[in-house]
Amino acid sequence: MATVASAFDAALLDLDGTIYEGGAPVPGALEGLTEANLPMVFITNNASRAPQVVADQLNSLGYTVEAEDVMTSAQAAIAMAADIIPAGSNVYVLGAESFKQLARDAGYTVVDSADDSPAAVFHGLNREMTWNEISEAALSISRGARYLASNLDTTLPDERGFLVGNGSIAAAITTTTGVEPLSAGKPKPPMFLKAAEKIGSKRPVAIGDRLDTDIAGGNAARFETFMVVTGVSTHMDVVRARPEHRPSLIGADMTALNREESAARPGPQAGFTALYDDSDPTVVVLSGGDAEDPRMGDPAQAAVAALLTVAGLVWASESGKDRAAAVSQVRADGALAAEALSAWRL
Repeated sequence: MATVASAFDAALLDLDGTIYEGGAPVPGALEGLTEANLPMVFITNNASRAPQVVADQLNSLGYTVEAEDVMTSAQAAIAMAADIIPAGSNVYVLGAESFKQLARDAGYTVVDSADDSPAAVFHGLNREMTWNEISEAALSISRGARYLASNLDTTLPDERGFLVGNGSIAAAITTTTGVEPLSAGKPKPPMFLKAAEKIGSKRPVAIGDRLDTDIAGGNAARFETFMVVTGVSTHMDVVRARPEHRPSLIGADMTALNREESAARPGPQAGFTALYDDSDPTVVVLSGGDAEDPRMGDPAQAAVAALLTVAGLVWASESGKDRAAAVSQVRADGALAAEALSAWRL
């Protein structure tokens, strides 16, 4: 059997919502990755933690990870800066101490004031940053410093909900200065390309839970992408996704890496059929279902089989207009379809 994992030579993995959520392990992640036995690089838009801190957390969850197996958006920003900011330059770092140390390690002089004429502002999320620090960054940029952000996520997922992300703070600085930052993090491709290069991968798969960062970034790097429905993006988000946000493969969790590849590709699955409603072109009707298919005994897997069936219809039926964005409802016709859809997150 040709499994999903067998089609690739490495996995480029998101963390939050994919490997863990709120510090707790995502069910199936460790088991699926252990069986897949692919070389792994963990890539994260979180610029507030050093690679070793991330590695320590992963090891506490049962993985075997070194700092070199982690790539943060802060590292990606420093790598991007090498082409435009001369080593030895003064830089202002709006971010965590670990980001400042990365800048020092790269040969930059970290300064504390716009009056020190920094050549660049490196901006990564730090939950302890103050209004004074944000204003100092804005002053530096207004005076000509290049603006490099680790990532532009507008929100930060938390067990309590969505918190203010780095992109939201960057938007405030842009409003103040009129300067848009260069960004190294997802959904830009540099992190994915650098991660693949680091381990000599020619056929990596980018794995994540969030369409607009993990999947869009992997697609931008021209890699195949695998979405696990364990985090931010929901089943209906997938159906309505823009072309650049659509995953190549979808699994209920990471154990799908070790199942048949064709069962993770968009198109009819598990005996389901999807058609547009004759009376309302914004409604998709899911029917059928094979009660003997092993996936039907697991609500999460049945839900993904239904999702792949619906996505296969919607994504293939666009002709000059975005039918995906217009889908208002997926309706069940039959008991098996209704059971599968009941497990969808909308």
